[in-house]
Amino acid sequence: MLLEIIFIVTAVKAFFMPLYRSTDFEVHRNWLAVTHNLTLEQWYHDNTSEWTLDYPPFFAWLEFALSHVAKIFDPEMVKIENLNYASDMTVLFQRLSVIVLDIVYIYGAFRCTKNIANGNLLVFLLLITNPGLIMVDHIHFQYNGFLFGILLLSISNMLSNNYLYSAFWFAVLLNFKHIFLYMAPVYVVHLLRAYCFTVSSTDGVHTPWYSFSVTNLFKLATTVIFVFCLSFGPFIDQLPQVFSRLFPFKRGLCHAYWAPNFWALYNFADKILQHFSTKLGIPVVVQEAAMTGGLVQEYRHAVLPTITPAVTFVLTAAAMAPALVKLWYLGADRRYRGGSFLRCLTLCATCAFMFGWHVHEKAILMILIPLSFLSVLGITDARLYMFMSVVGHYSLFPLLYPKNLLPIKIFILLTHLSIVFSYLPSLYEPKTKTSRRRGFLVLPKLKASDSLYLYGLIGLCIYENVLHTFLGLDKTLPFLPLMMTSVYCALGVFYFWVRQYIYFLTFNLSSVPTLTTSTNTKSVYEKKET
Repeated sequence: MLLEIIFIVTAVKAFFMPLYRSTDFEVHRNWLAVTHNLTLEQWYHDNTSEWTLDYPPFFAWLEFALSHVAKIFDPEMVKIENLNYASDMTVLFQRLSVIVLDIVYIYGAFRCTKNIANGNLLVFLLLITNPGLIMVDHIHFQYNGFLFGILLLSISNMLSNNYLYSAFWFAVLLNFKHIFLYMAPVYVVHLLRAYCFTVSSTDGVHTPWYSFSVTNLFKLATTVIFVFCLSFGPFIDQLPQVFSRLFPFKRGLCHAYWAPNFWALYNFADKILQHFSTKLGIPVVVQEAAMTGGLVQEYRHAVLPTITPAVTFVLTAAAMAPALVKLWYLGADRRYRGGSFLRCLTLCATCAFMFGWHVHEKAILMILIPLSFLSVLGITDARLYMFMSVVGHYSLFPLLYPKNLLPIKIFILLTHLSIVFSYLPSLYEPKTKTSRRRGFLVLPKLKASDSLYLYGLIGLCIYENVLHTFLGLDKTLPFLPLMMTSVYCALGVFYFWVRQYIYFLTFNLSSVPTLTTSTNTKSVYEKKET
């Protein structure tokens, strides 16, 4: 069955080859050319194209390796001067490269599910059919599947208590794409707690005292430092230039397409206040189409205080702190370390998504991927995943803006949701019992208010794709649908974040299912919510 699932999903990806491609397609083609033709010292200095190399060194080496295969398909694609080059063979190669590298993701998903006692096939299915990855990688064009595959390898080793291997793979991941730094605090706390503080107790479970292992800390530090030296060592003489490419803080608080986070709500509030201030005759500094003009740029808010990178870092760290403290506390019991690590990883990824600087909308996948594992651990986890799988994946729809892609986006999402809403509820309770107690319009296992919010996405979709043009607003307010999607989905993500945080901080550890036990047990918090 696993092979059948992999074959079907891969076939679907192959059908998407001739579809719309974003500018990221040219970005990666240019990186092939840069790494293939220039010396190491020039990789992070070349500016022939506006799409300069801004990923860590391991990814640059990946592009270098791919470029030698690319020139077999079409030598013209690896010429630096051939900007915006997209021959049929170029498209074929780049699309195939994403599909082939997805093998790492498939293997990582398989390795992770081996650590799950109940619902492992369902988790594998949820990971492989993730609509966000399919839309972002195989239509929009990126290599997120490969990167998340490395993350899954790290997670699988963590769940198996192979801490050094887990640290190794996460360090490798950071040197492929540094956005995963948002997850680093969780790794630091968990590895120190589980690996460097050896547990001593009479029953092997409860921890009356700790002894710190300097040897384990040395092994851990050596592993991580080795990976970073291997990555940045060849660029030791140009580290300032490399870091200036990796951390371009002048790109502004938000991406051109607002990620559905706290700053989308903040920007929207500023827009509303700006409008009413103008109506009331209160003088404000007005930037035409600021934050909604489709450009990546620095800007100042008109009424609310302008946010700096330092503010976002402080807010993100403050948001993560209680979760990290709870993770340290939960590490006292070996039985619950795996589930606690996954919950905290998801929660801190959400904190970074909510309050980070220049967050891309695609970063929602950093929440959805680990959340897939939690969906089989308890009824509350399942509810959170069911809700977030709709909101998070729908928030990616504007990435694929051509109108002819609308049926494909809806098909991909509904196919995944049919799996989610058919099989997750039945994992906890037979459908016959559920259907007798709930209204027709209330989604399985979800509250009526949650269902009402999700149905609102249908109305939003109809407005964006039909009514906005029908009302003639596409000329005067072209970015209104995009702003509506970001703001409405931001409300859902914020709601999810609050519920997830409350659950993580208040659940009863002794009654929460672990990765290796049945999912039928309910915690005290879950019983109250039910």
